[in-house]
Amino acid sequence: MSGADDLLHRIETTPELADLLVWPGDFDIERRDPVEQLRLPSGLSLTPIAGDGSGGTYFLCGAPGTTRPVLYADSEGHATLMAADLVEALTLIAAFPYWQDLLHGHSAEELEEEIRNDDPDYAAAHTELIGLLGVTPPTEEEAVTRLRASASRTVPDFLPIALLDEGESIYELL
Repeated sequence: MSGADDLLHRIETTPELADLLVWPGDFDIERRDPVEQLRLPSGLSLTPIAGDGSGGTYFLCGAPGTTRPVLYADSEGHATLMAADLVEALTLIAAFPYWQDLLHGHSAEELEEEIRNDDPDYAAAHTELIGLLGVTPPTEEEAVTRLRASASRTVPDFLPIALLDEGESIYELL
């Protein structure tokens, strides 16, 4: 098994980890059915690995046994590479479950405060998730740098194309 396969197996067989990835991570391995059938211009395969609460899907790109970047495609026709591999993706998701907002310029401090105000259990769940994954969270600056670096590699090879009954539709960059 590859590192990604091993990590997915660990999530599937560790209910506490899977639950914490659902919340606060919004990464649900039970939601592996994408909204649309997609293909990549590069011809690399897409393997759905999780979904989020808004209908988005996380995909591993490429063949098992290779370094497989993680693509996120939302339900509105937008997508971005969000990490170089699954370990980096889950590190970013665990540390910054609001990674999409972080990518678009919102501060982690502001976003953390919103989440803590909405759910007083967030801090404990966040800490437990990071501990179960056994990762070292990056700083906000490092996370933004990684997210932007991954996003910059999306076009042209990783911007998915939806295969619709009426033809193909190219996703837009998230």
